[in-house]
Amino acid sequence: MKKHFVLIHGLCHGAWCWYKVKPMLEAEGHRVTALDLSASGINTKKIEEIQTMAEYSEPLTDLMKSIPPEEKVILVGHSLGGLSLGVAMEEFPHKISTAIFVTAFMPDSSHPPSYVLDQDII
Repeated sequence: MKKHFVLIHGLCHGAWCWYKVKPMLEAEGHRVTALDLSASGINTKKIEEIQTMAEYSEPLTDLMKSIPPEEKVILVGHSLGGLSLGVAMEEFPHKISTAIFVTAFMPDSSHPPSYVLDQDII
């Protein structure tokens, strides 16, 4: 059965970073969507306009809103993209079959998404 993969890039990247993965999945017949999150890749939003992870993740949220209720996607997030996966997972659990965190931040249910970033790591 063919799947719909949604690829989410990490910090300082864009959808372009999936240039090797995307065609490999498509060659197997899967549908693949690689997004540029806010102020990333070719997304024209300015970084100064983004105050929250929800705002940074808006392109993913908009895509998830457009997916029909009977369709489920596989979310793949790299690095900071893992926090965007968390945003989508919380708002659209019924539209996600699997979430894959590729060396990514993985939010939990006890702390805010910025918890890891807020720690004083020495």
